[in-house]
Amino acid sequence: MVAARKLLRRAGRDRAGRFLVEGAQAVREALAYGRVHELFLTDAAAARNPELIDAADRAGARISPVTERAAETLSETVTPQGLVAVCDLLDVPPATALGPAPTLVAVCAGITDPGNAGTIIRVADAAGADAVLLAGDTVDPHNGKAVRASTGSVFHLPLARDRDAAAVLAACRAAGLTLLVADGHGERDLHDPGTAALLAGPVAWIFGGEAHGVPADLAAAADHRVRVPIHGRAESLNLATAAAICLYATVAARR
Repeated sequence: MVAARKLLRRAGRDRAGRFLVEGAQAVREALAYGRVHELFLTDAAAARNPELIDAADRAGARISPVTERAAETLSETVTPQGLVAVCDLLDVPPATALGPAPTLVAVCAGITDPGNAGTIIRVADAAGADAVLLAGDTVDPHNGKAVRASTGSVFHLPLARDRDAAAVLAACRAAGLTLLVADGHGERDLHDPGTAALLAGPVAWIFGGEAHGVPADLAAAADHRVRVPIHGRAESLNLATAAAICLYATVAARR
């Protein structure tokens, strides 16, 4: 338990090479797609989820019954479910995540809110993206809130982290991707016919933080800056909504 609690912090996760996955849905995905070392669960959680115990046993994971109080110390939620798995970290080098011929990639650049990062991973998974790259001072995708916001999608597609954001963009360009920044003031309109033609090719969408957007140096280094038009009186779209619109516009341009 002491070692597991250290995984609540990024430094502890990076040092151990492991992270915590909380809740039945996320644990189910971890058992199906990840490597689970240990499963902590209360008696109540065990009674609710017998199939997860069987799956953990088949996977060779250690099954550790804990009290409700002990389970709370591993949880970052208001209402813990009493079910927490210890898993291997998921990220790989950017070149590995990109693979030989990517066609759609999401890049999180300077996103500090784990809920936003996790939601973008979920949207990218739903849109059929090849990978999600986390560049620069972006939140750890293994953060508990990010994992929960992804609803298991962290296990479905390759993830990569690199503090050198310029290197991430260079890797995308080397993989043959056109670099597009989602920018509310971009010179291209997402709905222009010319933009649709651009989206039909291999692209990497770059999304920045809710408050400040993509860092200026990265925006300048991209091939195009694309805006989602605002037709009503809203000041802007939130990050996850804008990401969903951009990624699904790319899917639509290919159909």
